[in-house]
Amino acid sequence: MAEESLETDGLRSSMPAELHHPHSKYSQWKFKLFRVKSMEKAPLPSETQLEKGALSGFLPPVAPNIELDNGPGSVMKLCLGGKSKENVEGPGRRVDMKLQEMDTHMNHLRCLCRLCGYVLRKVKGPVHDVHADLDEVSKGALRKMACRFSSWPEVILKVFKVDVTEDTEAVHPLSFCHRCWMAAIRGGGVCSFSRTRVPEWKPHSSPCHICSPKKPSFQRTGRKRRKSIPRAQSLGKRTRWDHSNSIAIGERRVLRPFGDYNHGPVLRAWKKQGIQRENWVKNITHCQKDHLSTKLISERLPVDFLFSFTCLVCDHLLFDPVQAPCAHLFCRSCIIKYNHVLGPHCPACNLPSAPDDLTSPSKAFLSALHSLPLLCPRGGCGQQVRLDSFKAHCLRHDLDEQDKNEKSSELDIYLLTNKGGRPRQHLLSLTRRAQKHRLRDLKNQVKVFADREEGGDLKSVCLTLFLLALRSGNEHRQADELEALMQGRGFGLHPAVCLAIRVNTFLSCSQYHKMYRTVKATSGRQIFQPLHSLRAAERELLPGFHQFEWQPALKNVSASCNVGIINGLSGWTSSVDDSPADTITRRFRYDVALVSALKDLEEDIMEGLRDSGLEDCACTSGFSVMIKESCDGMGDVSEKHGGGPVVPEKAVRFSITIMSISVLADDEEEAVTIFTEPKPNSELSCKPLCLMFVDESDHETLTALLGPIVAERNAMKESRLILSIGGLPRSFRFHFRGTGYDEKMVREMEGLEASGSSYVCTLCDSSRAEASQNMVLHSITRSHDENLERYEIWRTNPFSESGEQLRDRVKGVSAKPFMETQPTLDALHCDIGNATEFYKIFQDEIGEVYEKVNPSREERRSWRAALDKQLRKKLKLKPIMRMNGNYARRLMTQETVEVVCELVPSEERREALRELMRLYLQMKPVWRATFPAKECPDQLCRYSFNSQSFADLLSSTFKYRYNGKITNYLHKTLAHVPEIIERDGSIGAWASEGNESANKLFRRFRKMNARQSKIFELEDVLKHHWLYTSKYLQKFMEAHKDSAKALQATIDPVDILEDEDLSMEMTDF
Repeated sequence: MAEESLETDGLRSSMPAELHHPHSKYSQWKFKLFRVKSMEKAPLPSETQLEKGALSGFLPPVAPNIELDNGPGSVMKLCLGGKSKENVEGPGRRVDMKLQEMDTHMNHLRCLCRLCGYVLRKVKGPVHDVHADLDEVSKGALRKMACRFSSWPEVILKVFKVDVTEDTEAVHPLSFCHRCWMAAIRGGGVCSFSRTRVPEWKPHSSPCHICSPKKPSFQRTGRKRRKSIPRAQSLGKRTRWDHSNSIAIGERRVLRPFGDYNHGPVLRAWKKQGIQRENWVKNITHCQKDHLSTKLISERLPVDFLFSFTCLVCDHLLFDPVQAPCAHLFCRSCIIKYNHVLGPHCPACNLPSAPDDLTSPSKAFLSALHSLPLLCPRGGCGQQVRLDSFKAHCLRHDLDEQDKNEKSSELDIYLLTNKGGRPRQHLLSLTRRAQKHRLRDLKNQVKVFADREEGGDLKSVCLTLFLLALRSGNEHRQADELEALMQGRGFGLHPAVCLAIRVNTFLSCSQYHKMYRTVKATSGRQIFQPLHSLRAAERELLPGFHQFEWQPALKNVSASCNVGIINGLSGWTSSVDDSPADTITRRFRYDVALVSALKDLEEDIMEGLRDSGLEDCACTSGFSVMIKESCDGMGDVSEKHGGGPVVPEKAVRFSITIMSISVLADDEEEAVTIFTEPKPNSELSCKPLCLMFVDESDHETLTALLGPIVAERNAMKESRLILSIGGLPRSFRFHFRGTGYDEKMVREMEGLEASGSSYVCTLCDSSRAEASQNMVLHSITRSHDENLERYEIWRTNPFSESGEQLRDRVKGVSAKPFMETQPTLDALHCDIGNATEFYKIFQDEIGEVYEKVNPSREERRSWRAALDKQLRKKLKLKPIMRMNGNYARRLMTQETVEVVCELVPSEERREALRELMRLYLQMKPVWRATFPAKECPDQLCRYSFNSQSFADLLSSTFKYRYNGKITNYLHKTLAHVPEIIERDGSIGAWASEGNESANKLFRRFRKMNARQSKIFELEDVLKHHWLYTSKYLQKFMEAHKDSAKALQATIDPVDILEDEDLSMEMTDF
């Protein structure tokens, strides 16, 4: 039985002995019936050779390294990997096999619909081209539904939400069926009323679902699988017609190309391998019309010499040649298309060759290539032309032919004048096809002119011709609109301008869309851009859009660049005793936010390099960026709308400001500052990094939320950023200064006791009594590292001291410092704190506290009421519950002292008050100025003298108030200002005023983005606040500040003209 089966079925029915069932007959019958699919479809090398021999009429000799035995070992060899590319194909045929696969794959794609994936021949009706213009029937049907599109890609994008403009022939089908055409027409070119699921087309690969789809009989459809009828094991009957061009997919599905069937003999002749390969490559490169053949060479050159100037992909003369790492030469377009289809490897030697590895050949080779003599193929010419001037020579032939055609057309005009027939139609009344036919010659002439004179800019040439035609016809208004459109300042605003208008006017999505529709309906023009254009512009400005690299890579930070808004609670359970989160926080990743901020300043950086006289090539390394960090609570931000979890209605914002950028050139020793923030205390320069619903007094929660930011900041200190600025990769190092904190936040972050502690200062170790006795002579002694060491002493108590002794040793450190701050003075809160102290001094002087001992509370209330009444009457200063910056600025003036002195009974005390305010106003500009050395040099030089005089006045005239005590900010004002300015150069520039002034923005953005969930609401607020601080949008707003006038002129130009006429009449009068 076994021998009969071997004789009948050959090698495929052989089975190894270890696979035999005890019932041998049944096992052999079962083995025949249920054959392995791979064994059916993959013939052995011997079968392949036998079939080829039968088709060509002779049998080729058998290769000596292939055994044709029928033993059981051959089947095991096939099952265990014997059929590999090394055993069956050989290394020389792998590229040809890949080309054949791609050709088959592209034939499959030509038979499928681009939109629904169905077979085109199974759908009744014509087939439509995806990239073609609308035909007259489709255009007429869509025009009836108010659709003005002119091409199918626009309709498909609107109806099926698929962009087909970037489709390639190797990946996507180029046609769609009539069923999808009906769906687009019924939807009016706007929407689809049928559920058409557009498939995802992927490049060809080994498990391609198009070339080898799954059998439908094995899919789980919920129905019982039908029993297959066993077929005879012999060869099937030969068909009458040849289906060699059909494409077999699976067992039951057969695709046939378009057109009639080929009725030819069954046994067709096999093409040569070189010709088949050439056809496959032609389908990939499509360069036959552009590249020149080697047959044009006029001289008889050696074959090897000619082969060196031939592209190894298309076999044409090299056009724009490039050289692979393996030294093989190709046309640039051919090798790029070849690698896109078949993968990045060399077609000649199969070595890896990516598009980035391609280089230009040597100049000697290029000169030899360009000097090749070519024979002009035009009839009657026969001139030998060099390769580099061959294109210009052919262009002259084309111009000569056009001149001849023009002369003949002029003669035809004279001949056909009295021909008769229907009158000639106007150009605008013709169809698009007829318009193209009539303007064909003009189009060619304009194209030749644009290529020769304007570098191929055909659009600019046509628009200029149209503009000149309008000017010659005195249609100046339409010409002005066209000229504005050509210069990029037309009535259709840029999406970035629309985005800036929406963000700066705090418009919600619905409000902006209502304005967009109203303006469009009123003016008849699309002046504002739709919302989807604004969202596309948002992505480029928000963090997570630009690519960058850190060298070395940041520790414990992902290397991904496309990271947007993330949850600030990540890592919560590992940091705070596994307690559940009762807060909501959203933030940007620190490094990604810095990259976006630098790209926003790209124009300023390049302008600074040009102003400094530095070349781009000399400034690729050594950029230093100074960052100011600010963090402060925003108080109560509760709103009536919004849902979500119960969270505290107090919020905290962490912000950053790029203060300056300096560069160290390659040949210089000192760094040059190329950018300095002109308004460091403005809310427009303070970019939000993290927003969180948390109370700033909650030390544990604040530590956990800011912990990841601290970790990212410490990692960035030890690395450098590689970012493309101005088209060149440049290196940046960051220096962080935490200066934008008030007294309360500094004590939270550095682990110090509260502000009411006896240790009055966050800069030195002096106590309140020591600071009141010696008000001026103190120096900065505290630092972040020293506070960490004192916390370890506080935690471990190594000397076994008592509580008071240990507290005196650590100088008020009672918690672990978790963020490094710069020992400095916050100018804004210093001004507010000193104004509060002067407000109390005014009350005491009105009540003559220097003569009284322990006045009652009712007396103090009466003094305060009298002061508030006087300030409201004379200065229109309304009384407030809590001192703020605006009230402090108006209170600390000489005019206010004169008003208060009207209520002070003693003349001596009035003079003391005036002198105290005069000294304070002399000192205030020093710490409030952004650049004190430039803005107030005289006050800076006299600051030490003025501070000593101010301290003497407090310790003598106002001793009743400052005997053994002093406020925190008065101590810092008198003792530490000169030392800080000598170290940092400024105090006012590093204040927290920008972060404080952005508190009102949080409330406005929250009302603008009112949503049901506080999580999404916080994301919207963070996103729009970041866009509000974008320099790019601010420049657009500055450049288009006259857009409102242009908008009004577009909506109602008659009123504008009347107003202008009226203004001219008034001027004349």
